[in-house]
Amino acid sequence: MYGPFMAIRPDVLPTDPAALTEMVLALDAENEKLRVAMQTLKEMIFGKRSERLATLVAEQLALELDDLETSVTPPAAANDDVSAAKPADKPRKKARRNIGALPKHMPRCEQVLEPEVTACPCCQGQLHKIGEDVSEVLDVIPAILRVLRTIRPKYGCRGCTDGVVQAKVLPRLIEGGMASTALVTHVVVSKFAWYLPLYRQVQILAGQGVHLDRSTLAGWVKRAAWWLKSLYELQLRTIQAAPRVFCDETPMPVLDPGRHRPRICQFWAHAMDDRPWGGPAVAYVFADGRGTEEIAGQSPLNACKI
Repeated sequence: MYGPFMAIRPDVLPTDPAALTEMVLALDAENEKLRVAMQTLKEMIFGKRSERLATLVAEQLALELDDLETSVTPPAAANDDVSAAKPADKPRKKARRNIGALPKHMPRCEQVLEPEVTACPCCQGQLHKIGEDVSEVLDVIPAILRVLRTIRPKYGCRGCTDGVVQAKVLPRLIEGGMASTALVTHVVVSKFAWYLPLYRQVQILAGQGVHLDRSTLAGWVKRAAWWLKSLYELQLRTIQAAPRVFCDETPMPVLDPGRHRPRICQFWAHAMDDRPWGGPAVAYVFADGRGTEEIAGQSPLNACKI
């Protein structure tokens, strides 16, 4: 029978119509397999996912092409996004491991473990200290919620009615509110520095027995942004006055509970930095979130200095 890629000569063609029909059907099936192979190779070389398809091994390609006797080798991936291979003679960097080198600036809480008996087991004499072994481990104290009670005694004169003396109320970030300045600062830093959204912070507070609504925390953040508005405007004017300003826009999906689906917002970043060429400008980075979560528009809490 005629196999793949077998040349057909007129002198060997069968004269039986049934044999001719069988041969035509076999050649049509073979052509179909060849068309599939060509389409696969075109997608691997010119398709949108050519780099992904190019990673197919020869065995997988042979399975797709069934029993075709081809010697097709997948083209090598472009690897445009992969860094060039490091030379073999370059020494490998030593891994950075922190083995017992805890920071010196951290406070030390010492715990001395004395032996139960300090008498010599032989002569019962008093033992004296000849040395010590010191080991350090990194410890953590979880955040502690507490209530600050401010008591302002009143002092009055017994001889008259106008001599009442009392200390003034200490200023707070939110006058008349239930949150201290330290708590508002913690919420703001957790949100903008550590990317902890307000609904997560509400859950964390609820785990410690303090039940608050997310809108309450959003009001605290809004008040903090109002206090920082002047600093925000100063940093923005400083960046815009620089001779070189770098900008970048990044679209980001933001949860929209009312619509039950995310909406696309923009996150703008403005930066100025003359440090690489020793210029006079101080390095600033300014981020402007348009429509991000609880606070929409420009937020003073997003600006920072390097």
